Parts: sequence; structure tokens; C-alpha cells
Amino acid sequence: MIPDLSFAAIQDGQLLGSIQCWPVQLTANDGSMTPLILVGPVAVHPDHQREGIGRRLMAEMLSRADAAGSEPMMLIGDAIYYDRFFGFSASHTGGWTLPGPVDRDRLLARLRPGQSVPGQAMLGPSRTAALVPDRD
Repeated sequence: MIPDLSFAAIQDGQLLGSIQCWPVQLTANDGSMTPLILVGPVAVHPDHQREGIGRRLMAEMLSRADAAGSEPMMLIGDAIYYDRFFGFSASHTGGWTLPGPVDRDRLLARLRPGQSVPGQAMLGPSRTAALVPDRD
């Protein structure tokens, strides 16, 4: 998990929603590796859906990521929604392979200006990700 990009929405001591981000990587056919951030899950308590909580969680996470100059991001989700509000698109992911089944139209990436990702690559866990220490 990436602690600076993973957090919760809490109101009056009640968990309303949360977002988590994870380090992953693309390994191109030539062996080169591109770090990415996997966004998800984004979850909102059923009693509080349609209140904009998920959208605010995403907006805050993207603001933090952009301010930090983060790696390109990817997620699996509704293409129309995530493109319209957050700039995620399937235009960069058509040649990616994954270890399991995926709906290709829902495999989305978000690149900031100047970023690029390989067109043909395998998505997998980051080999350089540090484990998050316990926070007792």
C-alpha cells in the first residue's frame, strides 16, 4: 500500500469510504520496467453512496499524487466515468497483459504530461516496493 495515497473518509466516528493505492509495474517485452500506481479499491458505505464521497476521495488522492510527481496510474473501472472526471483512459492499455482475466474496456491508465508507458507489457506487482511497516 502507498500510505500517502491511501486514506479514509470518516464523519462522526463512522467510516464512510476509503481509497487505497498500490505499487505495481509494467514489464515490457524488452525487460524494461515502468512503475505504476494501481488505484483501488475505492469503496463507499452503501448508506452513503451517491453523496460524492468516492469522487472526493479520488480527487484528493489525485491532487496528492500530482503534487508529489507520482508515476502513471492505472485502475479497473467504468471508462466513461473515470475518463470524464479523472482522465483515466483505455487508450494506453490495449497491449497490456495481466495475470488474470480482465474486461479490456475497463483497464484504464492516467498519464500526466510527459509520461509514457510501454504499449506491449505485462502488468504485475512491483519488485521494488517496500513493505509498509506496522503502525501499532
